[in-house]
Amino acid sequence: MIYTVTFNPAIDYVVQMQELALGSVNRSDSEKIFYGGKGINVSVVLAELGVRSKALGFTAGFTGEAIEQGVEAMGIDADFVRLKSGNSRINVKIRAAEETEINGQGPHIDDEALEELFKKLNKLRDGDTLILAGSIPNSLPSNVYERILEMLSDRDIRTVVDAAGELLLNVLKYKPFLIKPNDHELGEIFGVNISTYDGVVEYAVKLQAMGARNVLVSMAGSGAILLSENGRLIKCGACMGTVKNSVGAGDSMLAGFVAGSAENDLDYALKLGTACGGATAFSEGLAKKELIYELLKQLKTI
Repeated sequence: MIYTVTFNPAIDYVVQMQELALGSVNRSDSEKIFYGGKGINVSVVLAELGVRSKALGFTAGFTGEAIEQGVEAMGIDADFVRLKSGNSRINVKIRAAEETEINGQGPHIDDEALEELFKKLNKLRDGDTLILAGSIPNSLPSNVYERILEMLSDRDIRTVVDAAGELLLNVLKYKPFLIKPNDHELGEIFGVNISTYDGVVEYAVKLQAMGARNVLVSMAGSGAILLSENGRLIKCGACMGTVKNSVGAGDSMLAGFVAGSAENDLDYALKLGTACGGATAFSEGLAKKELIYELLKQLKTI
């Protein structure tokens, strides 16, 4: 089984308008609601690919109930910890001439609720896959990812981590199966400006030397690279299409790669991940199966 963890799920309220004028009353052209958070996004795209997963995390209040109902309506098996107070966050995504996002804080997660999540995670068994994606709320200890991987370190579990900065660096000692920074995050980790393909490779190698088994780096319009644990460097170009949305593209790539890696063919996994990322970028919401496999036909690896 594949498990995804979303510590701070959200209702994404997407507002479309021609122009956003600060300090004035603005009226939208249209609005849409999506149920998300990075781990949930991964589960949704996995479902499009016919791969089952279980979504874990925390929900609170009436917005949390809406998230649970929305996730289940999409056919996702969810097992969230319900918090006693607060409300799950609403993120406002404004799509005008430029894309603007306002992300909510989310509810307070106490020690009792965190312990309940740990009990659920402690049920994972050899052969399972655990995907930890995104930042963590301020109410959680900064080492929570480390504590989870330490707890599971005695089992044969494929761990996947999609996080930035210290949150990512601190888990490398547990040798995660896969990490997925983008090129900008890769530069931020090492305090450098990476502007070339060779630079991406150089710092991906550094992350692998620090413990990551496989390093997947997305580079927007320049495609993606995979540095595999067997020493292969695989490059895949970007999909061709019109970008409509940047929310969830990285999560979609991660879902595609994890699904594709079940075939033990890393070239296919990289192509499927790239196609999933592109399908989300070219859509109003998360990737759909038809577009994913249409884009997959465009892609080659070298």
